[in-house]
Amino acid sequence: MIPLRQLEYKELFRQSTTMSSHDSTGDLFASAQTATRPGKVPLAERMRPRSFDDLVGQDEVVGPGRPLRNAIERDQLSSVIFWGPPGCGKTTLAGLVAQHTESQFVPFSAVTGGIPELREIIKAAEHRRAMGRATTLFVDEIHRFNKAQQDAFLPHVERGTVVLIGATTENPSFELIAPLLSRSIVVLLKPLTEESLGSILDRAVADKERGLGSLRITVHPAARERLIAFGNGDARSLLTTVEFVAGQAPVGQDGSRTIDERVLEAALLKKALRYDKSGEEHYNLVSAYIKSLRDSDPDGALYWLARMLEGGENPRFIARRMVIFASEDIGNADPMALVMANAVAQAVEFVGLPEAQINLAHGTTYLASRPKDNASYVGLQEAVRDARQHGNLGVPLHLRNAVTSLMKDIGYGKGYRYVHDDPAAKTDQGHLPDPLRGTRYYRPRTP
Repeated sequence: MIPLRQLEYKELFRQSTTMSSHDSTGDLFASAQTATRPGKVPLAERMRPRSFDDLVGQDEVVGPGRPLRNAIERDQLSSVIFWGPPGCGKTTLAGLVAQHTESQFVPFSAVTGGIPELREIIKAAEHRRAMGRATTLFVDEIHRFNKAQQDAFLPHVERGTVVLIGATTENPSFELIAPLLSRSIVVLLKPLTEESLGSILDRAVADKERGLGSLRITVHPAARERLIAFGNGDARSLLTTVEFVAGQAPVGQDGSRTIDERVLEAALLKKALRYDKSGEEHYNLVSAYIKSLRDSDPDGALYWLARMLEGGENPRFIARRMVIFASEDIGNADPMALVMANAVAQAVEFVGLPEAQINLAHGTTYLASRPKDNASYVGLQEAVRDARQHGNLGVPLHLRNAVTSLMKDIGYGKGYRYVHDDPAAKTDQGHLPDPLRGTRYYRPRTP
């Protein structure tokens, strides 16, 4: 959402509450269209959902019958923090709260507002409360307030002067004070899926009232996939890109426009690399990446990593492959490899693109540079083969626990040597069924 000054927020709210029943959508942010000149409202704002029926994505949180949606629709929402990456629907959900609540809904931006403006809002809320009316305060970018400033919310949330709705792209555990978190419900919103972004794109292209439908745009399948990848889970980024590309697309003699990969390349000044994330090229590139890691070639691995990222590959997929590789191909040659890969996967979730590319490059060069040993993986494969081939071989009696006296009488646990009392038991005592005695599955490489 484009940051607005506090007075602009108030004006938008005033307009949204005074619109006629015929024109009003109940969505505070839809009224932004009346606050700017026609044709100047960004597509992302025009296409912002006006009801839950229009909302795409986040079904785990606000799908039909989910507790948060029920609370919003019944106007029973308590203080809540919406945490998620840009363009995932935080501001949209705040707008839906505004639509359903009977309380005075007051939007406030921590980017452009400060404590003096907040004091004015709280003073007005206290007056409303004395008159029997509640106030819901939406604070966008709430993490922009420092810890001392956040303290200003506490007594008013505690007393119920305001119901606080905060929106943040940062981890609340690190950016919000503990007392505020303890008085709020934290709702995690995830990046929108490719399916959700596809639905949003198709709707924007077809909608003649709020979208680009009047331009009669045809989007080729390859370009559609590329646009969705460019959005990378961010609906606002996707719609901003689509609007720009549509404006650059050549107009045919019949007035229609076509968006293909050539148009994308020209509009975005970026070559649309061939990369079908569900086809052969997907597997070719990830295969080249893994083989480069395995052969300890950081240069090759970085190149194929760049190709995947430029092609719009989901960074989570790459991170998952790194975690698998750390155990499959490095194993105990460097146990820290798995720690590193997991740290990269966590960083991808925490940081997000584009900065997460740095984390992926860090992990890639580390994994490519470490010694390799697949003994754990090979040993598991051989053990699985024997388990399937020999069936349910019985556990040797000395390895069984004698839970009852009957079990003890028939030999459970008999002859078992406790390794802490008899260190030699570690090597002398058998741990495999008789048909497999002496088999070695784990054969680590010697330095």
